[in-house]
Amino acid sequence: MQAVTLDRDGAAPAARDDLARPSPGPDEVLVRVRASSINGFDVKAAAGAMRGAMDYRYPVVLGKDFAGEVEAIGGTSEFRVGDPVFGVLMRSYLGDGTWAEYVTVGGADGIARVPDGVELATAGVLGLAGATALDTLDALDVRPGDTVLVAGATGGVGALAVQYARLAGARVVATARPGPATDFVRDLGAAEVVDYTGDLTGQVRALAPDGVSGIVHLAGDGAPLAGLLAAGGRLASTIGFGPDQHPAAVSILAKPDRTDLDRLADDVQAGRVRVPVEHRYELDEVPRALAGFRGTLGKLAVSLP
Repeated sequence: MQAVTLDRDGAAPAARDDLARPSPGPDEVLVRVRASSINGFDVKAAAGAMRGAMDYRYPVVLGKDFAGEVEAIGGTSEFRVGDPVFGVLMRSYLGDGTWAEYVTVGGADGIARVPDGVELATAGVLGLAGATALDTLDALDVRPGDTVLVAGATGGVGALAVQYARLAGARVVATARPGPATDFVRDLGAAEVVDYTGDLTGQVRALAPDGVSGIVHLAGDGAPLAGLLAAGGRLASTIGFGPDQHPAAVSILAKPDRTDLDRLADDVQAGRVRVPVEHRYELDEVPRALAGFRGTLGKLAVSLP
């Protein structure tokens, strides 16, 4: 089968077409992958940055998100062959990823049905970014009338966090460069936009003199951002800024489960949220696409035949 792999320690990711198709175990299903995406985690894994934290089992097939159809069932399952499904691989090692024509899914992995009206191409970019946005906002306990600062609002997680904070009734302040990036986050529901290349603290203080209720920390230095919190406010970080750095901070490691995935799919189906995609790549283009990950407006998608 075709896949994008790391073939040895220190190797660059490369496309190949000679891997054996995996077989599902007793608690697994085999998914014919039709769509995936590029996440920050994938970029780190491809660069070897997860060595020491996770076992690299070569050849490492990269990729976390998936959407496709159930091809085979290894044992008893609620799914049937042909069911459209999507989700996120959540394994303790790197080896059997989703940038491949087939992947086995089961155990601790997140998997859910794709509802009618949601395209596999959309479901394939939804899982990890969406679950991360939901977990981040749940940690902040966003309420109507809160002011929430989303630092890193233009990426895949940020784009969904802006929408979910707005849906929760919050006034959203987003960070973005002037121009297309500002237009992008305003279109997603940000009430105010601040330029992170300027005096970020001064701009936010002008909008919220008493501080903000919550901060979604997806980019930038967490310490000055934490100084913008109002009394009782909280900061939720996906990039390692936690209680050891500030008492009001919590570090988020998304764990996409069935509840999160069903909620995300239902919200997309109902039109409550959308997943903006800046560019779609074919599987063999992914090694080149990894280099262009930073600075995107929304997600980078991966399409398989």
